[in-house]
Amino acid sequence: TCHGIAVSYAWRVPTRWTDTIETHRRQVHDAILDATAALAAEQGILSVTMSQIAERTGIGRATLYKYFASVEEILHTWHDRQVRTHLAQLRTIHDGNEPVADRLTAFLTAYADIRSQRHDHATGPHGHELAAMLHRHDHIAPAERELHRLLRDLLTQAATAGDARRDIPAAELATFCLHALDAAHDLPSQAAVKRLARLTNGAVLPRD
Repeated sequence: TCHGIAVSYAWRVPTRWTDTIETHRRQVHDAILDATAALAAEQGILSVTMSQIAERTGIGRATLYKYFASVEEILHTWHDRQVRTHLAQLRTIHDGNEPVADRLTAFLTAYADIRSQRHDHATGPHGHELAAMLHRHDHIAPAERELHRLLRDLLTQAATAGDARRDIPAAELATFCLHALDAAHDLPSQAAVKRLARLTNGAVLPRD
């Protein structure tokens, strides 16, 4: 049958063609995410339309709807990608072979840099609006718990090694650090972000 021929042919598609197709789909998918986040930051979430996204990405609307059903879905997918990327970065620091004091400093510095939002598209006139909408969403709760767990574990290791204070439980110190470093979002320069990271790191050092 024609159907049987089609199925048989599909099974003979060379692997490199399949890889090329999947690579192209991933590139289009990522381009949609980046374009939508940039538009939302530039002009406000409520002003972004699927037509604008398609135009910015360089694809047709019909193609866009094959990937996503709405602007909101795109933005949440973009944010999920950002969160996964950032957590992977922090997890790599946590799991490193360096002395725990160095890993703790690197972790706090990296998180401050992440919160400054200098590595994503949530900048521009409406960047704060975009960030506020995404951080209200319930889907980030597991990521926040994982972030807290990673930092709490580093602080526990550091306290055991004599590189962090022991008069305050590690869980409380982790909460303090994360809230303190959230201020990086509003700082005017990367130099200010680095100073905040050093200040926070100093606050968890052993007490004399």
